[in-house]
Amino acid sequence: MCNFKLNLFLLFILFTISACNKNDESHSVASSSRDKAVDFVTTQDGKPLPIAETLFSTPAAKDFLHTSKNPYIGNAEAIAKGKKIFQLYSCTQCHGPEAKGQVGPGLTGPDYRYPKDATNKGMFETVWHGTNGGMGAKGIGLMDPTDPNNGITPDDLLKVIAWIRSMSKITGNE
Repeated sequence: MCNFKLNLFLLFILFTISACNKNDESHSVASSSRDKAVDFVTTQDGKPLPIAETLFSTPAAKDFLHTSKNPYIGNAEAIAKGKKIFQLYSCTQCHGPEAKGQVGPGLTGPDYRYPKDATNKGMFETVWHGTNGGMGAKGIGLMDPTDPNNGITPDDLLKVIAWIRSMSKITGNE
């Protein structure tokens, strides 16, 4: 009887340890997938678009880099800042004061010149690296190749996208 209880106890310990290992494994898989950066591609031809992870320097930008979800969607302060940045970079000249289109296409959807712009990742890629349709790259270091500090940061671009989405039924995080 004592042997039976000892064996039962050892079996219980064995199952407990193996269950702990499984939880640790699933946790490490979840955290490693969270640590993997989004793969960006160009709008022009779908080729890989390398963007230095160090440029994603704010908590919101880091979150976007790993989830492709824009944490500024619905954030009134970020939306107000995004509108100012949109005006500062003269985006209004082509896309109009409300991003509904002028010389350039409307950005509020539901129909987009580049269908990938319905997602925040797609719109980020389009603005960051530019298009075949005449819009040059706006990303920091790309906007003016002679000045690596000229251009929009990932964090500011996410705020601009949040402002654009605030005038649309599409959040881009779907």
